[in-house]
Amino acid sequence: MSTAHSEQKANVDMRDVIVRGTADGFSQQIVAGPHQLQADEPLRVGGTDTGPSPYDFLLVALGSCTSMTVAMYARRKGWPLESVTVRLRHFKIHATDCAECETRIGLLDRIDRHVHFEGALTTDQIRRLQEIADKCPVHRTLTSEIDIRTNIV
Repeated sequence: MSTAHSEQKANVDMRDVIVRGTADGFSQQIVAGPHQLQADEPLRVGGTDTGPSPYDFLLVALGSCTSMTVAMYARRKGWPLESVTVRLRHFKIHATDCAECETRIGLLDRIDRHVHFEGALTTDQIRRLQEIADKCPVHRTLTSEIDIRTNIV
């Protein structure tokens, strides 16, 4: 089986995301399947703030995946979860400020994720949902080795 075929087979629901921008600013037009979005940078860094920043989209991906994953798990278990709220923030920290990180020099990325569950959940159920949050597919992607291939066409 060819590499391209096995990559497609592993991602049955693959669809292209297309991002277009002009050279005169940061604003980007995004097409993701049937959805049209816009990205930009905040005014303070020279953008026009017409859409979320690239890091905002990264946090959106992690937050929405977290919420979807724990809600699906609770539904399957029949647990009384009513809603999930995920609040995220991205910033840079000095590597020396992260005791559990392998990187020891320079800056690294930190994402703080605060998850709030509504519903009559037990302490054990909340603990298990926290574990499940760390298993959402986007979390796993962000904490694994990523192979990004850039082709100029």
